[in-house]
Amino acid sequence: MAKTKKPRSSAPDPPAHLPWHHPPAPPVSTALLISLAALLLRVLVSVGPYSGQGVAPKFGDYEAQRHWMELTLHLPSSDWYRNTSANDLAYWGLDYPPLSAYQSRLHGLLLNASLPDAVALRSSRGFESPESKLLMRWTVLSSDLMVFFPAALWFVWVYFKCGVGGTGEERMAGWTWLLASCLINPCLVLIDHGHFQYNCISLGLTLGAIAGVLSGNELVAAALFSLSINHKQMSLYFAPAFFGHLLGKCIKRKYPIVEVMKLGFVVLGTFAFVWWPFLHSYEAAMQVISRLAPFERGIYEDYVANFWCSTSVLIKWKRLFAIKPLKLMSLFATILAFLPSLVQQIRSPSNLGFLYSLLNSSISFYLFSYQVHEKSILLPLLPASLLALQEPHLYGWLMYFGLFSMYPLICRDHLLLQYIAVLGLFVLIYYSPGGSSKKGMSIPSGAKAVLSLALLCSLLLQVLYLQIEPPKRYPFLFDALMMFICFSQFVILTLYTNYKQWMLNSHSRSVGRKKDL
Repeated sequence: MAKTKKPRSSAPDPPAHLPWHHPPAPPVSTALLISLAALLLRVLVSVGPYSGQGVAPKFGDYEAQRHWMELTLHLPSSDWYRNTSANDLAYWGLDYPPLSAYQSRLHGLLLNASLPDAVALRSSRGFESPESKLLMRWTVLSSDLMVFFPAALWFVWVYFKCGVGGTGEERMAGWTWLLASCLINPCLVLIDHGHFQYNCISLGLTLGAIAGVLSGNELVAAALFSLSINHKQMSLYFAPAFFGHLLGKCIKRKYPIVEVMKLGFVVLGTFAFVWWPFLHSYEAAMQVISRLAPFERGIYEDYVANFWCSTSVLIKWKRLFAIKPLKLMSLFATILAFLPSLVQQIRSPSNLGFLYSLLNSSISFYLFSYQVHEKSILLPLLPASLLALQEPHLYGWLMYFGLFSMYPLICRDHLLLQYIAVLGLFVLIYYSPGGSSKKGMSIPSGAKAVLSLALLCSLLLQVLYLQIEPPKRYPFLFDALMMFICFSQFVILTLYTNYKQWMLNSHSRSVGRKKDL
């Protein structure tokens, strides 16, 4: 009797009866050691400076987060998003959804119990002290430990349990590398624990939602992803992937309308629960919504490696077009970019296809949507980390250029030492035995030459940025060159991942024909 070949790792979700559907559980001690190493890295980075340290009058993101704690602690929720004598929206007005405001209030209560001067109404603007820095850093570390770390551990366990990683014996050796790739994300560590933000909460909720989808807990996933959107609106970058995958699954079930309605009730219920204090009037709800879409800031800020900023050297978008046409242009461009990935998941939903779709959807928003920040690259980097075993070259390349795209920001924050350290650690992890870079896509020699040139230029620019003053006529010359190089790499990787996602359909059909034979 002829032996039946096992499906390749790129095949869609394997059936539950296959022998690798329940691989052995990863050793708890090893997972604990990796988690402790990831925590230590965060602690060491947090010792350094933060955004806006000592830079009056508005300081930086550190002051923004502290100020939101101050506002939510002392003012009623009706005044959190409204311009009042006690809440000057021109000074770091709250511009994230209500769940982020609740998080600020919780952390404000903790700071107020230990150091009330740090969150005193009005008098605490620009408050900086060693004690306040320690407490503020602790709020980020604790958020990371309570949200992102458990989500990463759940995802890695589910990844192998549902067979996304391929055969158990063949792929289980790489689970430590996958866990390290999720937890030791150099960009996330630098932004949250260096620059100072709480992306670990929204990304952790999204990661939990992804694990929920892969494990079949779709109602839990819907609730977690809704919470993620309500913490940071940028989580909508992932919405087409979740929508397409879950809709595709519902359509293939016995009662598709019932399945869609269940998901809809969970989403609406979660939103209603979070927004309840602002639903007493139309005006109150619109006040919050207006703060979440700051169109007046322009189509991009600073130098971000997306289409609008990279092409602005030739086309002065902000001068040629008003805000309204730019909004429509960015909307259509974004939809066109993520549409192929969305359609593929509606037609043929699969766990592996879902991970590709998350990357394709989020990078589409990063490249073409309105008002993108350089820190928004954190969103595509999340699914890239989840695909690290499947696509190690893609993961390494995107992570490096994502980090490089934030280089000017890191330099402004005086985090260069931390940048070099986490980049070095990333390289060590990437080339470790568990993450053998020989796996994944094969790169033609011509493509290797082009990619090597981009890598060489990026290394050269990082040195020039520190050593040479740009021409007075072009003060942001090096920033623009960095962004253009990163943009070119992001476009190449986006085309590749869309191709790989659609190839899953072809492979699935070929496997099906072989089974029929």
